Amino acid sequence: MHKKFQTNAQINSIYSTIEIRLRTFCQFNESVFLKTLPFPNKSGTIKQAEDLVKLFNYCFANTENTILVGGAEEPIYEPASDNCQYNRVVFTHDYFSSALHEIAHWCIAGKERRSHVDYAYWYHPDGRDPSQQAKFEAAEVKPQAIEHAFSLAADIRFRVSIDNLQNEQTSSDTFERAVDNQLATLIQSGFNPRTQVFLNALHDLYNTPALTTFNSKQINSDYGAQG
Repeated sequence: MHKKFQTNAQINSIYSTIEIRLRTFCQFNESVFLKTLPFPNKSGTIKQAEDLVKLFNYCFANTENTILVGGAEEPIYEPASDNCQYNRVVFTHDYFSSALHEIAHWCIAGKERRSHVDYAYWYHPDGRDPSQQAKFEAAEVKPQAIEHAFSLAADIRFRVSIDNLQNEQTSSDTFERAVDNQLATLIQSGFNPRTQVFLNALHDLYNTPALTTFNSKQINSDYGAQG
């Protein structure tokens, strides 16, 4: 969740392409872990964002009235409105990593935040000065740690994003360590319910082992993932 998107009409046009699929998804009970998914195991295959759309909507379309939508020029979160009955987590183009990042933000946002466009978060665009960048990184530690967990569960490489290319910043050792430390803390203390539900679903879909502080340090393969 880094930038603003388009109009409701454009989002709804994208949404209509997946509406039929939603009618076929089974009701998901969050009180139990996924045992059998209604689509094939994707272990070792090329990672496609469409699989994340199906998985997320299977998990949350009924229980949280929330769907995942791709194909956007810019990511955004849109709460349900007269134009669309579902809350929408919108990610960029067909980028797998963008989808995981936006899902991570949604998993963290509380009920009140989820009633606002983009969760009513502060955002300063690319080109931030050092003080603004420090605020950005402080706000991004937890969502990127969760994105890292999702990436491990999906067996793709995770890269931190400091999102400040105009100031020629592409990485930050301090921020990377903060994300790693936050992930280790979450693995030890536990993820919140929505995060755990999606994490379990990813493990099942991609046949990956449960996270530990040891395997969270391993290098992931990309398997053709986009974004």
